[in-house]
Amino acid sequence: MVGLKPSEVPPTTAVKFLGAGTAACFADLFTFPLDTAKVRLQIQGENQAAHVAQSIHYRGVLGTILTMVRTEGPRSPYNGLVAGLQRQMSFASIRIGLYDSVKQFYTPKGSDHSSITTRILAGCTTGAMAVTCAQPTDVVKVRFQASVQLGARSDRKYSGTMDAYRTIAREEGVRGLWKDNFPCHFVSAFGAGFCATVVASPVDVVKTRYMNSPLGQYRSPLDCMLKMVAQEGPTAFYKGFTPSFLRLGSWNVVMFVTYEQLKRALMKVQMLRESPF
Repeated sequence: MVGLKPSEVPPTTAVKFLGAGTAACFADLFTFPLDTAKVRLQIQGENQAAHVAQSIHYRGVLGTILTMVRTEGPRSPYNGLVAGLQRQMSFASIRIGLYDSVKQFYTPKGSDHSSITTRILAGCTTGAMAVTCAQPTDVVKVRFQASVQLGARSDRKYSGTMDAYRTIAREEGVRGLWKDNFPCHFVSAFGAGFCATVVASPVDVVKTRYMNSPLGQYRSPLDCMLKMVAQEGPTAFYKGFTPSFLRLGSWNVVMFVTYEQLKRALMKVQMLRESPF
């Protein structure tokens, strides 16, 4: 490593793992209100919506955020942030930070390049690992984002993030923290840009509603989808489309720019520690 700049030194797995998770947290801090607005728009019109929120109607991205700030306070767009950061540290660290290591594992020895099959396999593996680890944090995040608090009236069931994990596990069983939505995450995780939003939006709406639903409301994600179409029509699949698209683009920009800078900074620190001078 002598004579090499931090940007020229291949980052270690630990640097990628820590860098990806930290960069994702920075991106989440920047885009979290958009994600919360998306959740509120996605569940709007659902029959099980709490009586607390029945008098509130959200319109558009900015309108949703402003309505939340006006009726619930300036911190409301960041409801569920703790669980959101926990999700990014577990999800992005594995999905992005371990991708190269898993790809190397699947690449035949002696091969200079990874085939498209190897890359797809590595992506599927890290995606499945990330979903498995981060699923409980995503469920809790959605529950907090969907909860409405108007002064003394509130439909919030949990006093805090850890209480949410305990309550869901106690009332809905441990499986309640792993509601079956791997296809939803799979589609969302491997998409990018406008086309990804078009494709992933229906699945994402179903995911949000299914995660936020009380025990027994839906038998499965398919049941959730069928009831939504029957009650609200096919356009319900694209509720929250605009904030979802805006968040996807801005999140990726912030995340990958931060990730590259963090990798360089962490490698510089590592080189200084290994330097004999």
